[in-house]
Amino acid sequence: MFLAIIVFIIILGVLVFVHELGHFITARRNGIKAEEFGFGFPPRIFGFIKDEKTGKYKFVPGNKEIKSQQTVYSINWIPLGGFVRIKGENGGNKEEKDSFAGKSAWIRIKVLAAGVTMNFILAWILISIVFMIGAPETVGLGSGSTNLKIQIASVANNSPASLAKLEVGDEIFKTQKNLAGKKIDIKDIKDLQKYINTNKGRKIALTIKRGNEKMQFAIVPRIKTPKNQGSLGISLVETSLVKYSWYNAIWTGLKTTGEITWAILIAFGGIIKGLFLGQGVGADVAGPVGIAVMTKQVTEMGISYILQFAALLSINLGIINILPIPALDGGRILFILIEKIKGSPVNQKLEQTFHTVGFLILILLLIVVSFRDVLHIIH
Repeated sequence: MFLAIIVFIIILGVLVFVHELGHFITARRNGIKAEEFGFGFPPRIFGFIKDEKTGKYKFVPGNKEIKSQQTVYSINWIPLGGFVRIKGENGGNKEEKDSFAGKSAWIRIKVLAAGVTMNFILAWILISIVFMIGAPETVGLGSGSTNLKIQIASVANNSPASLAKLEVGDEIFKTQKNLAGKKIDIKDIKDLQKYINTNKGRKIALTIKRGNEKMQFAIVPRIKTPKNQGSLGISLVETSLVKYSWYNAIWTGLKTTGEITWAILIAFGGIIKGLFLGQGVGADVAGPVGIAVMTKQVTEMGISYILQFAALLSINLGIINILPIPALDGGRILFILIEKIKGSPVNQKLEQTFHTVGFLILILLLIVVSFRDVLHIIH
């Protein structure tokens, strides 16, 4: 679990840092002053500033107040990403040339959208790397591919598999032994399903590989099954490790990033539609606790899965941030567009109130989702 926590912190840190780096680079390129660019969140451990006379960077202790006109590059104690403080981002210093508030609407939108853009670029890079080092891909039944693995693709709640603690990604060995010690050879998913279904109501042994660990489970397939579920409550896929040349990996990574983005947008659309129709959230929504649990699962599955998981989170972070929700980048862009339509700036106090209320609602939602994640883990 300790390794999973470290991986979770690294993934979250990289996603947030890259997002803020997008804001920082775009602001600087458009003549906007970045007062501080930090790795991690305050309190500050130490920082660097550029000496105006020598042009060299000098070290500044964390407890020292910095009054330089140069950008402060800081290293901070809380290692969960990073942040950028941009001059005039809250509407001040509008009359100054290097202030965010004094720039045109187009430049401000570019700066705000840059973080989201970087999240999508990061996802593309990570997925391309996965295709270069070898990506586990689902193959069709009877594909003739070699080195096939039978893996668990999903586990239904309150099913025999769920109660036995089987997990998504577990690889089921093709050589099994029943409780009497008799060897059973399994060629494909059909053979495995036959083995399970001929033993409904009786305890069977199931040997799986999770990460580098070999594990055995005693489990009883159900005689009566819920709709769209099998005897164990799992869905199975055959996978094979596929590698691409670097140039094919880049192109395939771009296409896959687009496909994943589209699939997530459709899922978000379904969630929003369900809320408007009073049907509730029709999909599992995970908070930090749920994501940490998923990180543990993918960490056990290997580096390819970790990178794919990080890419998926990066796309989700990008999509959520660009939505027109107060306190997020999309919400700030919305107010700039309103300013353009009405021909005058939105009242600063009114905008800040909207962002503050939006932030509080997001925090409340985060607490509720995290509480639900904890209950789900307990049960």
